[in-house]
Amino acid sequence: MTMTEKIREAEHERTGLLEESILPTLLGQRPLGLIGYAWIWVGIAVIIATYSLGAAGVGGGVPLATVILVIMLANIGIGAFMVLTADIGTEHGLSFAVYLRAPFGIYGTHLPAISRGLVAAMWFGIQTYLGALALNGIGQYFLDFDNWIVWYAVFGIIQIVNTAMGIKSVERLASLAAPAIIAISIWMYYTLEGVASTQGVNIWTFEGTGEMTLLVLFIANLGFWSTLAIDIPNLTRFVKTDAGAKGFVSRNKNIFLAQLVALPVTQALIAGIGGVSFIATGNWNPIEVIQGEGEGLSLVILLALVVLAQWSTNNSANLIPSALTFINLAPRVINYKLGVALAGVVGTLCFPWEILNNLFVFLGYYGAFLSAIGGIMVADYYILRKRRLNVPDLFKTDGQFRYSGGFNPAGLIAWSVAGGIAAWFSQYAFIIGFPIGLVLYVLLMKTIVLPGNPQAEISSGYADEFLATSEGVSWVYLGKGQFRRMAPAETHDEEISREDL
Repeated sequence: MTMTEKIREAEHERTGLLEESILPTLLGQRPLGLIGYAWIWVGIAVIIATYSLGAAGVGGGVPLATVILVIMLANIGIGAFMVLTADIGTEHGLSFAVYLRAPFGIYGTHLPAISRGLVAAMWFGIQTYLGALALNGIGQYFLDFDNWIVWYAVFGIIQIVNTAMGIKSVERLASLAAPAIIAISIWMYYTLEGVASTQGVNIWTFEGTGEMTLLVLFIANLGFWSTLAIDIPNLTRFVKTDAGAKGFVSRNKNIFLAQLVALPVTQALIAGIGGVSFIATGNWNPIEVIQGEGEGLSLVILLALVVLAQWSTNNSANLIPSALTFINLAPRVINYKLGVALAGVVGTLCFPWEILNNLFVFLGYYGAFLSAIGGIMVADYYILRKRRLNVPDLFKTDGQFRYSGGFNPAGLIAWSVAGGIAAWFSQYAFIIGFPIGLVLYVLLMKTIVLPGNPQAEISSGYADEFLATSEGVSWVYLGKGQFRRMAPAETHDEEISREDL
């Protein structure tokens, strides 16, 4: 049996901690390039709730140009944080839920991971509901058919099938949807500006009557993407990375355009359109505004934007993260395709049309606890382990990450305390939860967990044997619990397919 055949056979093993789609991706199993990954982020950034961020700023008395600038800067900030956590994927090829076994334990991972998975599933339901309403509008126009429930089912199934086909299928959709979304968004801006002009309103000099501070607007936008900031390894483990790229910048060079340009620029554009919509009509939702006035082809184009926006966001930002947390929960019985389907079912059973009525309360509280996870991840990966991670032990029941019966008290206590404090001050959740989670986790690890516990000891001397991409190798599973670091030439990565590719 050749090495390639041995790896293919091993990847189909299933244990309580291991399944093909949550194994580390090999260097040759990463198809997303610089542009493809950036297109995915353009699609992710266009969601309906983004419009309300711009409108909230304008309505709060902040000039439109300042709103756009603040939102862009906030997203550059959260994008920089994403680049930090992205390295978990580019260096080790690990998914979010599997990495959480390091700071939370092999079983403790399920508490924070599923909290993120459920939120992602809820967002899938919300986005699918909004897309179904748009499809229903198209159906009414062309077919005189009015039933959003039918369109919800159809749209949900199409998205699930597309995502279940793997990351390459997700990238193909993004490469088609993202340019169309940008073009239609620009058209929306000029349409709304025209509405404002007919009323004698200058969108750039308009002054709202509210009293929102720039700090509140900035922090609100930081928290908006706290979900993707922590589970971004789910995507970056599929981004092309040069073997042996020791420097952080060279290793993550295909990440920067997406996180520091595509996300902040797109987010600022969409939020700005929401602000213009509010100035022109008093309604933050430009979809409703133009839909109320539009007809014929312009109406269909508008509704097509809604469908594309929800679809391109749901694939990579909601279905994939949710599916991977479900797989991590029960890898013996859940594979990638089943995980994606479960995410769709759970998202529907959450009654997303009801969540919409309390969307920003929902955003504030879950963002608080997720920001704490972000602080813990950065502390664990950079401060304690210095990126040297004992990946094989992540898949062992008796290894370094067993801690106390599979639970790490330091991670769980830090998460609960930091998340609880952040939730209490939910308006400032991200800037509270992240630093408290980081500091508390390090203190608890060094005072409670590590002393006198050799099994949980951090990789001795921070040896480079616990690195992967930086050393020009991948973590390769060979079966029966055995991992080995191997170069792409040894494994013929391009010949080894996965269910999630």
